[in-house]
Amino acid sequence: MAKYRKILVAYDGSPSAKNALSLAGKLARDDKSWIKVLAVVPRYEGDLDLIGVSNIQETIAGPGERLLEEARQIADSEDLHILTNLQQGEPYEQIVHVADDENCDLIIMGRRGINNLDRELMGSVTARVIGHTSRDVLVIPEENTLDWGNIMLATDGSVSCDNALARSLEIAQERGSKLAAVSVVYTNDEFYALGQTVVQSMYQEADKVLAKVKSWAGDLGVQAELFVRDGEPHQAIVNLATERATDLIVIGSHGRKGLTRLLMGSVTERVIGYANCPVLVCH
Repeated sequence: MAKYRKILVAYDGSPSAKNALSLAGKLARDDKSWIKVLAVVPRYEGDLDLIGVSNIQETIAGPGERLLEEARQIADSEDLHILTNLQQGEPYEQIVHVADDENCDLIIMGRRGINNLDRELMGSVTARVIGHTSRDVLVIPEENTLDWGNIMLATDGSVSCDNALARSLEIAQERGSKLAAVSVVYTNDEFYALGQTVVQSMYQEADKVLAKVKSWAGDLGVQAELFVRDGEPHQAIVNLATERATDLIVIGSHGRKGLTRLLMGSVTERVIGYANCPVLVCH
């Protein structure tokens, strides 16, 4: 099912988080799902005797409670019912934990930052959530909307991209979306120096990846427009999405372990950082 039953919204009070909450409400109404809004505040690990504050837990939790009250006001203004949760600790750990504990289908996070550095790094909390969760994650740029009319799958034929393909087909079926799929051949001067035979084999592999998309889509009666692009993968994906006025990019996240999960450094991360539309990351 492409429709989500339980949605977790990570809320920090930023404009992008407010927008994400509002759009989550629209999705919840359409899908008849429920929303839990999570705010995370730091855990105090110092010596209470040294600071002379007896109610330190209440002092720390205060900003989080104010965030959740703000979220409730937004929900009330849009006639939206939400549940709220306040946790202390590392934000990405708490987001992943609550999503697992509540068996959420989808985590929604806002994306802020418009300069190149912010876009490149995407936001460490978002990167870490995607690196550690097994749930779908929807990242929505600030001031964006959420539409399903024109979606684009970015795939390299891996298992994680097969999961994204399956999700894309579900969305196309259930939401009546137009579906495009792109496979990118990573090329630079070094690759061309290897000879035309090597480059040609890379294009043939991309064609095989898209042949799988065509086959799966055909089995479900979904028409998919297929594209092969070359260059830096994230740039090619984002450029094509812009050309096609894409409403949503769907992409897979490769399984990661240990420290590599902390800073993804991946095509997925960079697509999220540079895309002008929401990105749905499927695990």
